[in-house]
Amino acid sequence: MRAFAELLDRLSLTGSRNAKLVLLRDYLRATPDPDRGWALAALTGGLSFSAAKPAMIRKAVEARVDPVLFGWSYDYVGDLAETVALIWPGDPDHRPNREPELGEVVDALSTAKRGEVQGLIEGWLDALAPKGRWALLKLVTGGLRVGMSARLAKTATAMIRPETVSEPPEPGGGEAVTALAPVDVSEIEEVWHAVDPPYGDLFAWLEGRGERPSPDAPGRFRPVMLAVAIDEAVDFARLDPADYAAEWKWDGIRVQAVREQGVTKLYSRTGDEISATFPDVMNALAFEGAIDGELLVWREGAVAPFGDLQQRLNRKTVDAKTMAAYPAAIVAYDALSLDGEDLRGLPLRERRARLEAMVAEHAGERLHLSPVVDYDSWEGLGVLRADPPVGAAAEGLMLKRWDSAYVAGRPKGPWFKWKRDPHTIDCVMMYAQRGHGKRSSFYSDFTFGVWTPEGTLTPVGKAYFGFTDDELKQLDKFVRDHTVDRFGPVRSVRAERDFGVVLEIAFEGLNRSPRHKSGIAMRFPRISRIRWDKPAREAATIAEVMDLLDAIEGGGGRITRLS
Repeated sequence: MRAFAELLDRLSLTGSRNAKLVLLRDYLRATPDPDRGWALAALTGGLSFSAAKPAMIRKAVEARVDPVLFGWSYDYVGDLAETVALIWPGDPDHRPNREPELGEVVDALSTAKRGEVQGLIEGWLDALAPKGRWALLKLVTGGLRVGMSARLAKTATAMIRPETVSEPPEPGGGEAVTALAPVDVSEIEEVWHAVDPPYGDLFAWLEGRGERPSPDAPGRFRPVMLAVAIDEAVDFARLDPADYAAEWKWDGIRVQAVREQGVTKLYSRTGDEISATFPDVMNALAFEGAIDGELLVWREGAVAPFGDLQQRLNRKTVDAKTMAAYPAAIVAYDALSLDGEDLRGLPLRERRARLEAMVAEHAGERLHLSPVVDYDSWEGLGVLRADPPVGAAAEGLMLKRWDSAYVAGRPKGPWFKWKRDPHTIDCVMMYAQRGHGKRSSFYSDFTFGVWTPEGTLTPVGKAYFGFTDDELKQLDKFVRDHTVDRFGPVRSVRAERDFGVVLEIAFEGLNRSPRHKSGIAMRFPRISRIRWDKPAREAATIAEVMDLLDAIEGGGGRITRLS
């Protein structure tokens, strides 16, 4: 565990993307199997231990430490794993002779019965130093939070191939040194669903000790092609509208639907399989191949608000009542493979023609074609973007070169996304909570609200990004100086008509939500400005927010600001 703990610690304290890549690459090169494979699985979300719960860890530490002291410590530190790692007293009379290895921990947790898990964790906590305890608890609870995405971890994995030089054999004997070609992360993603933790065959291939795992398994995930945000001030001046197809950027989630040789799979953009959540969609697909598209709730011939789709997301299973109330469908906009032929190397114009023919043959309530938007100039397209005829169903536009191949990753130039301007609302900070990782010492997660007719605030959202490090320090100081109450790790901040900090909140949309006190839920809220200059009484009202929601649902003009 010591090497894994050191890796997590350094990753959590490193902000540079390239530095994180080097840290993980060096760890994977130096660590033997199976520990490095289990570490990679943990970093990519491939490990979970259903029997290990945060409540179990709290129970264990409260049995050894005064619960009040633990509560105060947790309130101050703001992170369960870090708090327990620091406060755990250990048991010197029963301390093991050595620390457990990562593979030992994974094997034990994978086979342990529910009643045995707490004892295992307590024994390991006794054996480990604080840094190792922290890594252990991060591992078992599944919340690493070290700034390493699954794709970044796969990129580092692609870098472990030894840098060899091809040399001829020396005269009189010796063997030639064979150079290994560099591996791109797309090659890792191509075979990712054909390998299982701890990835022994994957590492053997990368190190030249084995063959590449076959990427040809039916139902496999293909690495997705992503778009870059367009720079309106620069890009439009050098781009020819005739070279680009325009499509709506639908307000759903990006998916890849695969149906090959009787195997059907539905994947999220990151390669997570979500087939079990949408069996109605998968059972209705009849084509043979793999398509790229957007998953939406489709009702009465139109795309429903994103809030409806949220009723289906993140569920392990779904019942018939939910499927009937929120009927899902795929809006297809690219064909990756059809009838056994890989189409990704073809230009978009040819892939589009094949996709149109396939959807025309197999279209139904669960499969629709994403239309190409007609336009003749960037100015004319901008008018459509500002007020799309499809209403709130579109977040903006996608621009794709007609001659572009389907290339994994985010290449600059072939595809652009041109999102609609966000809505903004001036709100008042109500509550604050400490962040995680590098932010665990700062109040960085803020709940904000708007005024009701009674003159009180009702919360409408929560945001934890959009501000600079200096602004974070200012907000943290405001919270500490003006706390009026505490609820565990949450602080209630002074917020009155004549006193409070106003936050300008940018967001992509609104949905009705009976689960929220205000009756609404925000889509992707973030802090766009801190309005130190603005009195709290001038923030938005709940009536204004509901008017905006009505306008969004009605598809009428776009109100972009409430203040």
